[in-house]
Amino acid sequence: MKQPPAVPVGPGRLQHPDRGSGTVLALALGLVLLTAAVLIALLAQAAMMASRATAAADLAALAAADAARGITDGEPCAVADEVARRHKARVVSCSEGAGETVQVRTRLDAGTMFGRATGLARAGPPPPETVP
Repeated sequence: MKQPPAVPVGPGRLQHPDRGSGTVLALALGLVLLTAAVLIALLAQAAMMASRATAAADLAALAAADAARGITDGEPCAVADEVARRHKARVVSCSEGAGETVQVRTRLDAGTMFGRATGLARAGPPPPETVP
């Protein structure tokens, strides 16, 4: 392939038509890398928020199950709400099931651009052992 001819830019000076194309390429590559880093950071933040919401739901469900069994004082769903608030979350739903189990769904107070993270947990006494 034939190279394009150099263009005169002044007395005794020539400029190649491809001059500066490396700069444009380097800027484009930098922009792609910056975009990828921002996306990775946003996804990491979303994963961390989901983990926090799940932990809040787990702890709230465990505390509510203890209240349902009479181990601690209080109404199970009120106890779950108190524990969730300590972890900067809100109880979206709380239901007592059969066998003194409690299911709790939480949502974090803070959100990301992807929305607010939610967690779901169920807790209760261990299942009865069956003897064969």
